[in-house]
Amino acid sequence: MTETTHTQTTPPGDGAKQHSPEYRVAVDSLRGLRQDLIHDAFSYRPLPGRRTDGRIVRRLPGRLREYAAWLPHALISVAALITVAFATAPSGGPELLLGPLCAIPVLLTMVRPVGAFWASMVSTPVVAVLGSDWGEWPWAAGSFACHLTVLTIVAMRTRPRAAGWMWALTALYALVADGIGPTDTYGTNSAPMLIISAMILLCVTVWQVRRHAEQEVTAQQTVTAHERSRRTLLEERTTIARELHDVVAHHMSVVAIQAEAAPYRVENPPPELEKAFVTIRENAVAALTELRRVLGVVRAEDYEAPDAPQPTLAELDGLLANVRDAGLSVDKAVTGAVRELPQGVELSAYRIVQEALSNSLRHAPGATARVEISYVLGGLGLRIVNGPPPNPSLIKPSPGAGHGITGMRERVSMLNGGMTAGRTDDGGYEVAVYLPVALPDEGDA
Repeated sequence: MTETTHTQTTPPGDGAKQHSPEYRVAVDSLRGLRQDLIHDAFSYRPLPGRRTDGRIVRRLPGRLREYAAWLPHALISVAALITVAFATAPSGGPELLLGPLCAIPVLLTMVRPVGAFWASMVSTPVVAVLGSDWGEWPWAAGSFACHLTVLTIVAMRTRPRAAGWMWALTALYALVADGIGPTDTYGTNSAPMLIISAMILLCVTVWQVRRHAEQEVTAQQTVTAHERSRRTLLEERTTIARELHDVVAHHMSVVAIQAEAAPYRVENPPPELEKAFVTIRENAVAALTELRRVLGVVRAEDYEAPDAPQPTLAELDGLLANVRDAGLSVDKAVTGAVRELPQGVELSAYRIVQEALSNSLRHAPGATARVEISYVLGGLGLRIVNGPPPNPSLIKPSPGAGHGITGMRERVSMLNGGMTAGRTDDGGYEVAVYLPVALPDEGDA
């Protein structure tokens, strides 16, 4: 038996060429040049107006605020007039031609920024030849001001990499122009142009990088705040589900026990009645099992069901005593006929009062608070209000600010209630809640 080994070799060609790192850097650089300054160089990109919601602009009257949106366009127009003034200064050239040649590239930055750079590069030698007496080479006074203005505006309207390419092309033009221009070394102004333009482009690039970094940080903070709020909402829903499990499980257990004991309380019950009670008990046990199975999905692994029953409004006095011990002066007022409410409503009302008082302790240390409970026809009203903090300097920043309000709204929404929360006229804070409760007649229906 003969074993044959085939060695596959890649034929020499384009796929087998291994380019040096320098070559790849050069290719990438030329690709960046094409993308920034050549591809769609004269595409239409109108200059957007200034935002009118800034700290200074929004204080202006309505008419001036509308005009403020056109401030960038006005500044560019003024810069164009300045270049015309430099270009039409006594230079021995045709002033009617030199003025537009220097102003058009500046005005073009408002609609076609990259094209304005190429227009400035083309107009520069034309203006130098027509209007220079070889004392200003290769930039005449008008083209000097025009090119600096165009570089600044285009750098602000494009990416930072484009600023580097514009300066490199400007330097390349300066070297070529100095080589073919007058031989007098002191007659060239390439060095001032390159130094001043480098400083301007560096400042613009730093400004752009900082602005982009601030935008990214702001966007990241917005996403983080949204995710934090979403996570808090999910955690609050999980907490509500756990508490409701304890409430519902208690009632279902009572139903199962009563259904099992009911036949023994009746002498000689008919078989149909015994069968009905057995069915009730089996359904109650099955519902309880399914409820625990579903709640096991949202419960944490280290969660332990409380041994004591869930709190109700009857335990509110103990909560207020704990809050007073923590330093918050709080009063309670109850109006209406006190009656027993569904346990889910009692639990939600207790948690809402608890969270509102916790917020008062956290955000208004030393203030006074008041809890009002109103038993009204068809529901329960809650109002928790605290005064302004006597010493605002004691307030410490809290990263979870606003999440307690989210949990309150979730509980109220679960019970189809209504809630308002906001600051009072005196600088305090108020939470008002209404939780509907079905009337006995409605429940029977």
